[in-house]
Amino acid sequence: MKIVVALGGNALLKAGQSGTVEEQYENVETACRQLVQMAQDNELVITHGNGPQVGKILLQNETARDKTPAMPLDICGAMSQGQIGYILQQGLCKEFQRQNVERDVATVITRVQVDRDDPSFQNPTKPIGSFYSREEAEKFKKNSGDTWVEDKARGGWRKVVPSPMPSKIVEEKIIKELVAGGYLVIASGGGGVPVIADEPAGYKGIEAVIDKDLAGELLATIVDADVLMILTDVSEVYLNYGKPDQKKLGTVSVEEMEKYEEEGHFGAGSMGPKVNAAIRFARKKGKTAIITSLENAVKALTENTGTQLKSGV
Repeated sequence: MKIVVALGGNALLKAGQSGTVEEQYENVETACRQLVQMAQDNELVITHGNGPQVGKILLQNETARDKTPAMPLDICGAMSQGQIGYILQQGLCKEFQRQNVERDVATVITRVQVDRDDPSFQNPTKPIGSFYSREEAEKFKKNSGDTWVEDKARGGWRKVVPSPMPSKIVEEKIIKELVAGGYLVIASGGGGVPVIADEPAGYKGIEAVIDKDLAGELLATIVDADVLMILTDVSEVYLNYGKPDQKKLGTVSVEEMEKYEEEGHFGAGSMGPKVNAAIRFARKKGKTAIITSLENAVKALTENTGTQLKSGV
């Protein structure tokens, strides 16, 4: 069976941690034990979030702005793909070796094409980077023309950028050839580096963030995966989450999940994109989408736990 696993950014960097490389290696060991166990009898392709890591890179940019040129967001995304890919490769190879399994791992720095006319470019909503005061935000906005919004709940202002829909994985051919060759591939990290077609130059990087779960669905489609597994910090999707009448969802049909989505059960900044990506993939004949926690990943495959979306159930 061919599985695309979408790891959340917290698989490497958990809330409250400072982000040292030691912390990230320790966190990734837990992930790799699950991933290698799944890879024993399946073809595995891995994608991942990068929010915490890009946030750190942006902070380094800002702190060292007077000493070294700051890099644009697309470059920061590519940097995070290399960083996280390397840490995952190290962890996976170590775990394969521990289990006496011969398997090669390859990270592909992945560009993902978006439409230059995507409506999100007129309405940036994706927050990135650190929190700042109103005065600092206004200064940044005056100097750059960027869009800033206040997060009253967390007490600060953050820059927001567009979050366009992914339409094409530029490195599709390379990824498919590596998968066909038996490699465990890490690709499309952080939703991929967003680019637009820029004839005759090819592609041009832009300041935007692509949702990693929607890009993961596109990745699962191009490699013809049987399962898209989206790993998050809860073992199942819930209706009325956090309320006295919350209800966990087990195996559900695509049609049922679409109804819940239309009723507004899933937040745009949390479970919404995961559910949307799962629905998109599970609509396809014979495909299954699973949303569960990292700790529950193997069990979800072998015992059908977690939230499982299937056509026609």
